[in-house]
Amino acid sequence: MTPAIIPQRLSRRSAPPRLVGLAAVLLLLVLPGRAQETDRRLHPNGEIWRFDAAKIGAEKRPRVLLVGDSILNGYLAAVRQKLEGKAYVDAWVTPLHQASSRVEPELAGVVAHGPYDVIHFNMGLHGWQKGRIPEGKFEFFTRRLVRGLRAGCPHGKMIWASSTPVTTKGRPATLDPEINATIVDHNRRAAAVMAEEGIAVNDLYAVLVDRLELATGDQFHWQKPASELLATQVAAAISAALPASPAPSAASLR
Repeated sequence: MTPAIIPQRLSRRSAPPRLVGLAAVLLLLVLPGRAQETDRRLHPNGEIWRFDAAKIGAEKRPRVLLVGDSILNGYLAAVRQKLEGKAYVDAWVTPLHQASSRVEPELAGVVAHGPYDVIHFNMGLHGWQKGRIPEGKFEFFTRRLVRGLRAGCPHGKMIWASSTPVTTKGRPATLDPEINATIVDHNRRAAAVMAEEGIAVNDLYAVLVDRLELATGDQFHWQKPASELLATQVAAAISAALPASPAPSAASLR
């Protein structure tokens, strides 16, 4: 396969300290909690799960949304650097899998920041455990994910990225026989859905499967040189998909 907010600060004079503290507590109660991963092996790789918005300047540029997990955390900064001056790049770094009950509401909030000209997405390393994605429902939930993303990219292009290899713990030069087999199967099935949906494929699995010496040894994560390889591949795929002019703003679409 080939690649086809700055928070507003409260003034101390605006309210008594007790009221400000109470308001903060109430805010935490009404805001939804950030998605978390119960499997400690699948940590966010030195960062946090978050929506990371680009700093939009006065110059009009195409807008890009990256969707992924801890692997995205590894290559996000480098992709932004490679696309500097070409596009504004938002990122949704999430531990969710496509069958999660939280995907639809959280995704709706993410794509509301659009519309985007290009969405580059992956949601694979958190769905291999048995029972997370119901048997026989992988394609259904993958199509649901595609529909949700398309809401934020009505006039743009979408690129699906395959999940990266999973190595054997403590022996990074070898692939995990069970988990990686599931990743390969899920990549194959997701690629079939993308073909049906007319979505380009960026094969990140192929980028690293012959570079296992760059794995960290914890099964799932990769050293900086591997992240740089991914960043180069991702930035190239996005650059090829960027339009000559940005998509219409949300206001102009109303």
